[in-house]
Amino acid sequence: MVGLADNNSGSNSSSNSKAKDKKKRKKKKRGGSKRKMTAEQTLAFKSVIEWVYLDNQNYYSSMAALSSSWVVDDFGVQKSVGRGMEKLVFELHSHSKHSDGFLSPSKLVERAHGNGVKVLALTDHDTMSGIPEAIEMACRFGIKIIPGVEISTIFSPRNSEMEEEPVHILAYYSSCGPARYEELEKLLANIRDGRYLRAKDMVLKLNKLKLPLKWEHVTKIAGKGVAPGRLHVARAMVEAGYVDNLKQAFARYLYDGGPAYSTGSEPLAEEAVQLICETGGLAVLAHPWALKNPIPIIRRLKDAGLHGMEVYRSDGRLAAYSDLADTYGLLKLGGSDYHGRGGHGESELGSVNLPVLALHDFLKVARPIWCCSIKNILESCADEPSDSNLARIARFGRMGSFKGSCPLSCDKNLIERCLSSWLTTEERQNAEFEAIRLKLSHISVNPGGAQLPIASK
Repeated sequence: MVGLADNNSGSNSSSNSKAKDKKKRKKKKRGGSKRKMTAEQTLAFKSVIEWVYLDNQNYYSSMAALSSSWVVDDFGVQKSVGRGMEKLVFELHSHSKHSDGFLSPSKLVERAHGNGVKVLALTDHDTMSGIPEAIEMACRFGIKIIPGVEISTIFSPRNSEMEEEPVHILAYYSSCGPARYEELEKLLANIRDGRYLRAKDMVLKLNKLKLPLKWEHVTKIAGKGVAPGRLHVARAMVEAGYVDNLKQAFARYLYDGGPAYSTGSEPLAEEAVQLICETGGLAVLAHPWALKNPIPIIRRLKDAGLHGMEVYRSDGRLAAYSDLADTYGLLKLGGSDYHGRGGHGESELGSVNLPVLALHDFLKVARPIWCCSIKNILESCADEPSDSNLARIARFGRMGSFKGSCPLSCDKNLIERCLSSWLTTEERQNAEFEAIRLKLSHISVNPGGAQLPIASK
């Protein structure tokens, strides 16, 4: 009996030891133990939350007061500590029904809220049409929306031995949206028109492969006014029973260069990056791990003005692409690329952990660009006051005040509300913004488009 007891004891000890080792490995994979932020991380995080809670200064102040208790994991990702110190989650890559996502912008925002997301970039393929709806819903949940778009482009190599490659560029804009919006929309509309032709060509190729897919089936899935993409074609194939799932549709037919693959009217990648920069956006290379030849693409796009690239995924940081970002001096970002299709193969909304310093670096580069863009948009409105120019300000901003107001009026209170929700106090206290503020406060636009001066208060 003694011997048996001794053996059991040894067995239990061995099992407990293995269980502890497994727990340690799992904990390390998640980021390990919590530790207090360094001085650098604390300053960085304070700057990030100041921007996130521009329109809720009381909450910012209460969070800032807890700075001594802020903690991060081994990877520098901020962690929550009890009540009142929740995790600040950024989601920088998501899609809605306005492109190839499964959820409406409202439902996407609702899901983001349920997952603890505080900052959400809606980056539909080649359209920004879902952003006003996302912003309206985000107001209810206290979520900050970054107006974004994922632009479909093509990379044309100078070396004849290399093939052309599709490249996706993420663009992130200020709360005021793109400056020179019409120029960007012209590019996006051209891509969307090409997507219709591309999808039709895919259906034709599938038909030739003896898969009688109907064009009407694809457009029904895409929805009214949505340019069909590969995912819509894939969904139609699944519903028609030609493949078992989306993964099979891509693996057999729709992959880049596949038997049913087709190109559209995508612009050159460098041209898209340049236009993003010219319209007040931040240009970021999406999922570089999907590229066949990432190095020459990254090098050329950096020369064109690329600001960053995705290196973080829900399964962690990809070291090889992190090194490439370091080599070319690019921001290291990432997002879930959430579409809402479900299944084990898709990353959940808000599942990518971005380190505090990565978030700070992102905003440190983005905020001066966005600040300049907002200034240009407001200057344009002040120089040429009209309903259409005022509507540009209201398009992406949380400007419910514009709705139903007739005439539209740029009174001082409205301007101040705009600027205080878009810019920090330091950014607003600028001579150029003061001059624009003064000029706008003397303008009112009536329904007929005539400009009338407002009496100064």
